Amino acid sequence: MADTLLLNASYEPLCVISVRRAVVLVLADKADVVADGDAPIRSERLAMAAPAVIRLRYYVTVPYRAHLPLNRRNLLARDRGRCAYCSGKADTMDHVVPRSRGGEHCWENVVAACRPCNARKDDRLLSELGHSLSFTPTAPSGWSYLVVGVPSTHPTWEPWLGGKVVG
Repeated sequence: MADTLLLNASYEPLCVISVRRAVVLVLADKADVVADGDAPIRSERLAMAAPAVIRLRYYVTVPYRAHLPLNRRNLLARDRGRCAYCSGKADTMDHVVPRSRGGEHCWENVVAACRPCNARKDDRLLSELGHSLSFTPTAPSGWSYLVVGVPSTHPTWEPWLGGKVVG
């Protein structure tokens, strides 16, 4: 089954939930369907389109994190699973300015890297190796953190996520 984007009553994104959970919220009159998905949902007495986006009927106050935590999963999602040095399949984190040389553990100093490139770079600076990055590492912004780890997003989600998706 696909996933559904859950919006607050104010149309701000809250999270990504399963289609099954979305149908339960709609049938319990706790949410309204904003955009239909592609697949149909059928039961003995009901047939409906799978919801792609739903909106809660009542506003829910949710304490938001100010930023997305920096961990391996989120970093690989930001860099789309590609090594920053050779564009191969990444599986590790690498500090651009090594921590042993005063580099910080922050989004702007960490990139995804494959094991061979990470080992080759070791604790050296890019200038010492003659390497350069093809992009400037930045922290994910906007609502993109909601879809980290979601394999694919539905096109109808873009108006609420600002068109900028990490995963």
